[in-house]
Amino acid sequence: MQKVKPIRSVGFKERKNNIHSQDSTVIMKNALAFTSIFLVTFSCHIYAGDVSAGKEKSQVCAVCHGADGNSVNPVWPKLAGQHPGYIFKQLKDFHSGARKNVQMTPLAASLSEEDMQDIAAYYSSQKIKIGYASSKLLAVGEKLYRAGNASKGLPACMSCHGPNGAGNVAASFPALSGQHAEYTKIQLLAFRDNKRTNDFNTVMQIVSEKMTTDEIDAVANYIQGLH
Repeated sequence: MQKVKPIRSVGFKERKNNIHSQDSTVIMKNALAFTSIFLVTFSCHIYAGDVSAGKEKSQVCAVCHGADGNSVNPVWPKLAGQHPGYIFKQLKDFHSGARKNVQMTPLAASLSEEDMQDIAAYYSSQKIKIGYASSKLLAVGEKLYRAGNASKGLPACMSCHGPNGAGNVAASFPALSGQHAEYTKIQLLAFRDNKRTNDFNTVMQIVSEKMTTDEIDAVANYIQGLH
């Protein structure tokens, strides 16, 4: 399969987001509402984990996610460079049962909040290795990521995750840049099928249910090479 080199966002032509449908407005209002809730709820919580301690505590994590947070198996997420607050929240959700996974749930059960902060700090300090996007789905994935699909009220991914996939730290929207396409697809399908429900204000569930499997494949592929 022909592949293209990792794609820098500065190399793309800018497209205006012309999505004005009622559904999209609701989605974005949900996103903004979530941001306010997040800032109020977690404004006093500082993710000041210890990187050195996190490296030591992440040895078990490294089996799947890699010693530097760059997993080899595409069904396991790359954690390198991810926002520490987002990693911390996911670990807490696995611990509480808000997010379920046969591998992560038992591993997170034994972690204290300090452990979670330290592990999050360590993986956040690492550098992600960007993958490659297949040229076959590139144009469709780019359009969806950067402009959405106005005909069915699907907003642009970059409206929350940024033009280069860096995410939004304050709003706890995760970085997507360079993430495995297979993992991204698995999570979008899980949100769409209500198998994953730990997103704030159901934003990702609302967005993903508007996407076909082909669209999910395309945007996941695009994200894998985005930086």
